[in-house]
Amino acid sequence: QVQLVESGGGLVQPGGSLRLSCRASGSIGSLNTMGWHYQAPGKQRELVAAITSGDTTNYRDSVKGRFTISRDNAKNTVYLQMNSLKPEDTAVYYCNAWVSTTESKVLRNYWGQGTQVTVSS
Repeated sequence: QVQLVESGGGLVQPGGSLRLSCRASGSIGSLNTMGWHYQAPGKQRELVAAITSGDTTNYRDSVKGRFTISRDNAKNTVYLQMNSLKPEDTAVYYCNAWVSTTESKVLRNYWGQGTQVTVSS
């Protein structure tokens, strides 16, 4: 079993910054692509950014130049540095990771529980 635990959400003023963290634990064989998604009330969950095991990244257009995704493989952790935050960034942010476990090499997608980010004055 694999667990993902996010932290770092909160309330911030427009133009401010937050750093989200997501640590994977459990029966991890290998961590492949990891990512962050967001879901605003009444809307579908959407990809914000992703990073492969080779550190290739991709971002949705609305966050390019403001958000940076990174990972620390030694800590099984993915980060999302969010700068110049806007009210429209307000959402619950979820991390995900494609993981093969110590019991199976088949990749499965795991999700964290989500962390609220609110951008408001």
